Amino acid sequence: MAREALAGREAWLVGGTVRDRLLGAPEKADIDLIVPDDPEQAARAIARATRAPAFELSGEFGNWRVVGGRDDGEPWQIDVAALQGGSLEEDLARRDFTVNAMAEPLAGGGIVDPHGGREDLAARRLRMVSAEAFDSDPLRLIRLVRFACTLDLEPEPETLAAARARAARIDAVARERVFAELRQIIASDRVRDGIRLLDEIDLTSHVLPELAALRGVEQNRYHHLDVYEHTLAVLDAVVEIESDPGAPLEMPELSGPLREFLARPLADEMTRGTALRFGALLHDIAKPQTQARDEDGNVLGFPRHDVEGAKVSRAVLAGLRASERLRAHVEALARHHLRLGFLVHEMPLDRRDIYRYITATRPVEVDVSLLSVADRLATRERKAEEAIARHMEAARAVLPAALRFEEEAGGPPLVRGDELARALGIKPGPELGRLLAAIDEARYVGEVATPDEAVALARRLLAADGGG
Repeated sequence: MAREALAGREAWLVGGTVRDRLLGAPEKADIDLIVPDDPEQAARAIARATRAPAFELSGEFGNWRVVGGRDDGEPWQIDVAALQGGSLEEDLARRDFTVNAMAEPLAGGGIVDPHGGREDLAARRLRMVSAEAFDSDPLRLIRLVRFACTLDLEPEPETLAAARARAARIDAVARERVFAELRQIIASDRVRDGIRLLDEIDLTSHVLPELAALRGVEQNRYHHLDVYEHTLAVLDAVVEIESDPGAPLEMPELSGPLREFLARPLADEMTRGTALRFGALLHDIAKPQTQARDEDGNVLGFPRHDVEGAKVSRAVLAGLRASERLRAHVEALARHHLRLGFLVHEMPLDRRDIYRYITATRPVEVDVSLLSVADRLATRERKAEEAIARHMEAARAVLPAALRFEEEAGGPPLVRGDELARALGIKPGPELGRLLAAIDEARYVGEVATPDEAVALARRLLAADGGG
């Protein structure tokens, strides 16, 4: 579409468009173009040809975007920018990595590759065009990690050294830009390599200082790792659970439904599975400040690290300018990640136990149960196998019910609040809310099934409390 619209004009495909084609990746619905003159004119020419809107992206650089939809309903976009530096060669010399510093004439012709990007791709190597690339835009420091993870490239030593020497410059970058890169690292198949690279070039202490602070924090005798290494082990377990969620539970029938659940979009262009990875990274984030020791200096535990961790998780994501939905979601994961472990002591579980667990942890009842499974699998020291077995038994009881909860507990209530208030002769307030909650629980466990039975139950409860 762009080729026909810009026929007779000079323009080049650049960056990821060329790189991904050389990698044999599926053709993307978004492409990057550079032109030697006014990008607005080029963008408007494409917009006229495709009957799609065009708008300015950046007032500073004058970039434009055209967006539209294909016949199959899938969206596409074309970003148009002006040459930087006055020539194609100077433009490519200002780019971040050699694999992104290639261009291809839109009208057709050979690839322009002055920095050896094609050779680096073949060698699976990530190499900077120049160290000045990190100076001109420090976001490229974390983009190094993102490209290594998502493209399966290995950064070469000189590039790593240059990035490490400039790590502190990431502090000057807008947090939302940092988060946009970080979430792609966390979502990638090579997330552990990404965390390793963040450490290797000293970015963790700038991007996620609270995570870096977990390093060396000793745990009690039930743990074989410090808090930092345990956190990464939980992340590993979450990634493994994503691939086959039913395996640790020995319930293969759950793998499909749980994979589908984790693939659902949640917030900030990420799935529930990626959000669960953030939950793994942040679930023990408050352990340094809650560590308790006995008089001999032995670690006893981390009282209230779940409650404090919920606050810290929210603060971390707020600092990264994440959405309110993601903040609340990960906050809830941290707050409730111990609940399934507590439930182990109440086994065997009846339907009422399960209902109370699910309603206490909503709306993350499925997510936090999986996080708890991962946390238990990553905790291997004193009596680990016995503890894991009991934990999996509790998870087997809870997770199927959690997946079905909307279906079983959804729908209209047996009796509305105003109807119940009239029937009992009470006013709206906390007491009415408590009675409605009791009716919902009784309905779930099969004790009431009709409006009359619901009102009768509420009347008995009210009388027992001295209200009737």
